[in-house]
Amino acid sequence: MATDTGAPRAAVDLITAAWRTQAVFAAVRIGLPDLVAAGRTDDASLARATGMDEDVVHRLMRLLVLLGVFTRDDGYAVTDVGDLLRDRPGSLRDMCLLYGDEFYAAWGQAEDAFRTGASGFEKVHGLPLIPYLREHPEAADRFQRALRAGNFFFDSVPEEIDFSADRHIVDIAGGGGHLLSTVLRAVPRARGTLVDLAHTLPIARAHFERTVGTDRVDLVAADMFSGDLPAGADTYLLSRVLGDWEDEPCLRLLSNLHAAMSGRSRLIVIERLTRDDGTGLLSALWDLHLHVLNGGRQRTLDATRALARRAGLDVERGVPLPSENTALILRKLPV
Repeated sequence: MATDTGAPRAAVDLITAAWRTQAVFAAVRIGLPDLVAAGRTDDASLARATGMDEDVVHRLMRLLVLLGVFTRDDGYAVTDVGDLLRDRPGSLRDMCLLYGDEFYAAWGQAEDAFRTGASGFEKVHGLPLIPYLREHPEAADRFQRALRAGNFFFDSVPEEIDFSADRHIVDIAGGGGHLLSTVLRAVPRARGTLVDLAHTLPIARAHFERTVGTDRVDLVAADMFSGDLPAGADTYLLSRVLGDWEDEPCLRLLSNLHAAMSGRSRLIVIERLTRDDGTGLLSALWDLHLHVLNGGRQRTLDATRALARRAGLDVERGVPLPSENTALILRKLPV
């Protein structure tokens, strides 16, 4: 009788998954994708360029070929996956570095976070995520670049949602401005307002200077939970914000938005919705990642709708976006 090796192999793959993460992280820190792309396509030249032992280079590259980062024929070549790990604009390199360093360490406290609800990030780094980023500018820059790297689906937002009637679009906690600039490029007659904490606004200003121009965008430093938000806009954007917080802070934020919205305003909330139907692996992973980082969560559609209704808002419809993201269109409930 043949031995079933499927389940043991699947279990081993789960147990050793962290090795893959750290092998790719180390390769990116060392710069192997960039070196191969620059023509260092054999073990000896990579060893000379990195100062590594040639045998270790060979063993690491063997694994990275199996993981799909490189191919090897006459020499190594970068795959499409490996190209996304290079030090170049639009790559996922900074995401790899952030998730392989600060976030990886936070996940080392996952059991405690699951048992007690305490932040794994705060336990290992001594500060909650946002204060940590304020005190560590290099990590903050990497965090913003990692967020930008994860914004590849933003182009689909104006493709799937009609903004043509809008004249004023407000992005709450808009970060570096990438979503707002993407929408404004699709709606040349609209103006935008980006609301975020003061330390993020220079990053957003630089981005708007490179894209749609600062003459079309106002930058507002405000606390979205307690400060007054720009009133009467056609559309408000809230992308990947609710997932960072438990219900009560989200309720304060949604109530602030309700107060700012007119009867014709709409709110577009972009999140990864969790499901209990056996689908949505990425959303389930992100849900626990947010919990480990700062006690946040991804919500189901029903939970999001219930939270919105407590703030006087109703989910009108959902629009599927790439990478398990969903844009929910919310409007004020009738009085």
